[in-house]
Amino acid sequence: MSTLYIIIAIVVVIALWVMYAYNNFVRLIQRTKEALADIDVQMKRRFDLIPNLVETVKGYAAHEQETFAKVTEMRTRAMNAEGPQAKADADNMLTGALKTLFAVSENYPDLKANQNFLELQRELADTENKIQAARRFYNTNVRDLTIGLQSFPGNMVGKAFGFQANEYFELAEDEQAAREPVAVSF
Repeated sequence: MSTLYIIIAIVVVIALWVMYAYNNFVRLIQRTKEALADIDVQMKRRFDLIPNLVETVKGYAAHEQETFAKVTEMRTRAMNAEGPQAKADADNMLTGALKTLFAVSENYPDLKANQNFLELQRELADTENKIQAARRFYNTNVRDLTIGLQSFPGNMVGKAFGFQANEYFELAEDEQAAREPVAVSF
């Protein structure tokens, strides 16, 4: 009779642990989704600032149409990107286009003194910092989920219920310009 109680106790402990592990994976997946949504919110804020910035610069540098078109194209690509890596790649291209736009503005002293331009610069710099923080938060959650899915005995629960690790939000390895912050100070 005592052997039966021991077996029942072991089964109950294992069942409780499986429930805990399952709920932990669900929590990690939801936190990862929340973190990716945070990146999307900050990038939307950035996307909303870019047309105002382009219009402000256009007022002073109307003959820089190629630069404006490139920024607009990269903004559209970034807005339409799906998945963390595609978003990261598109964001890198947009960052490069913005660097070109700010380089153009260097040639226009009146633009650099424009209060609207300076405020847009400040907002964009703040948004860049928030995007960076959101990326770190996302990657931390992806790391925690990946560790849980690869560690024993959690990997057995993860496989049994079909949980998948997410991909990291990374900068392109071969793109040195993507590692540099957007130059927004004059």
